Order: sequence, then structure tokens, then C-alpha cells
Amino acid sequence: MLKAARRALDPVQKAQRDAAIGARVLAWWRGRTAGEAALLGVYWPLRGEPDLHPLYAELARAGVRLALPLVVAPDTALAFVEWVPGEAMLSDRMGVAVPALRRVLERPPVLLVPCLGFTAERYRLGYGGGYYDRTLEALPRPYTVGIAYAGDQVAFAGAQHDVALDLLITEG
Repeated sequence: MLKAARRALDPVQKAQRDAAIGARVLAWWRGRTAGEAALLGVYWPLRGEPDLHPLYAELARAGVRLALPLVVAPDTALAFVEWVPGEAMLSDRMGVAVPALRRVLERPPVLLVPCLGFTAERYRLGYGGGYYDRTLEALPRPYTVGIAYAGDQVAFAGAQHDVALDLLITEG
């Protein structure tokens, strides 16, 4: 249902929603301290997820180091690689864009996490691979900011392994 709703979004309306989410993330990010604002885990949009590339470019121009997630093996936590907007990209074995030059980083202290859906309690619904769940198990746990469209709120019972996001940002 959520995937179908994303596919049905008018491209102009989707772009407006994405811009609104990007503006809200930027406003939140500017309120962070300098140490917290040095490295940010971002995501490459898949399957109609909010596209925040304009935000990423603005953050990079401001000196924020960006890191993209990298699947290194099934059933493992994500690794992170440094990414500069505009650099050469390749598709990994799962079809996700990753930098051609892989500069592995420590897990960023703050992650933007795409959500297929979310609950009022900030539990995230993803695509079922569990990569973010395994990534968030390791301590110290990063600060997590869920990114979703406001209409993606659903009701479901969180599983024992689910970890609530620290913050959720939508266009509304």
C-alpha cells in the first residue's frame, strides 16, 4: 500500500514534498553543535524515497562530511563510505548507488534513515532486510532521524529488535 502510494505521487508534488523535507532537515541540522555537525550519514533514494540531493549538496558546501551506507554482506550491519555530491558512482550488488572510490568511515554519529512507513512512536517500517536494525544495535547508538512523507504513518506493533528513531522529519 505504501509503495503504491509513492508510485502514484505526481512528480511535481513529490519534488515539492522533497524540498520541504530538505528545508526542515537543514533547519534542524543548523541547530546542532559544531562537533555533532561534522559527519552525517545520508542515503541514496530508492523506490520513491524522499530525494534530498539538493540538501546534501548544500551541506557539503557548508563543510559537512557525508557518508552513504554500504551493504557489505547479507545479515550484517551497514558500513559507511564517504561521499561527495557529484563524484563518480557505481551500483553495488543490490543495485544501490555507491561511490566508485570507497573511502570507508566509522559509523556516523547521526544518520538520516529513510522510512517506508512509521508509527506515532517513531518505529520505522523498512523493506525487510534488517540492515538498519543491525546497524542500530551496536553501541554507541547513533542519533537517528527518520525521513518519510507525512502520509506514510501507519499502525503496527514494533518487534523486539525494533529501535525507535530519535526524531522523524516529514514535509508536514
